[in-house]
Amino acid sequence: MKVHSTTVLSVRHKGKVAMGADGQVTLGQTVMKHGARKIRRLYHDSVLAGFAGSAADGFALFTRFEDRLEEFHGNLERAAVELARDWRSDRVLRRLEALLLVASDKRSFLVSGTGDLIEPDDGLIAIGSGGPCALAAARALVRKSDLGARDITLEALRIASEIDIYTNQNIAIEEI
Repeated sequence: MKVHSTTVLSVRHKGKVAMGADGQVTLGQTVMKHGARKIRRLYHDSVLAGFAGSAADGFALFTRFEDRLEEFHGNLERAAVELARDWRSDRVLRRLEALLLVASDKRSFLVSGTGDLIEPDDGLIAIGSGGPCALAAARALVRKSDLGARDITLEALRIASEIDIYTNQNIAIEEI
């Protein structure tokens, strides 16, 4: 699935995890909003979630994932596995056009509607049209700086916003 219209980045570094996203919402080639919130804190503020893709679909996924977190008492991996399974097998959910990043203090995953559940090897993962740019910048910053997770997330998203036309510099970051 090729997702335009945003960049979401999760950085696990120095004992912290930060997730950030730009705020731009586009409809076709028109910028409709500059300050959307594409990341949320879930399950007693212990889980971060962010989406790329259709806003309505992203919010539907937040709700479904939050229900799964409650059902499994905050077990991120179990909730993510069940969401991926539901998403792949449910006829209505299969039509959702979005990707989801989720992270706790211990694990991070990308969840997709094709049943993908991917945990990064290096604690860095990104989605959206600016995702590859943000991911490359984050990897360089982890290797070559003393910055913490929040600052790496911010700087990597700023770099992505300078390259990807679907990403702006109105960045929101959450950290646990």
